[in-house]
Amino acid sequence: MAVQKNKKTRSKRNMRRSHDALVASNPSECPNCGELKRPHHVCGACGKYDDREVVAQADETDLDEDAA
Repeated sequence: MAVQKNKKTRSKRNMRRSHDALVASNPSECPNCGELKRPHHVCGACGKYDDREVVAQADETDLDEDAA
């Protein structure tokens, strides 16, 4: 098992971790519905990508009417 010979300083530790920070995403607007979406991904609101319908959206049903 490897055991370090000398303690790493806070400066060296933090310099090593300088690339570990999270980056904010860059959302873009869907040209079809105007909702924010991730670039190069299918829109979650309308299911379209590049002016094509990729995911068919189900019609919203009211649960109170179905139960009655």
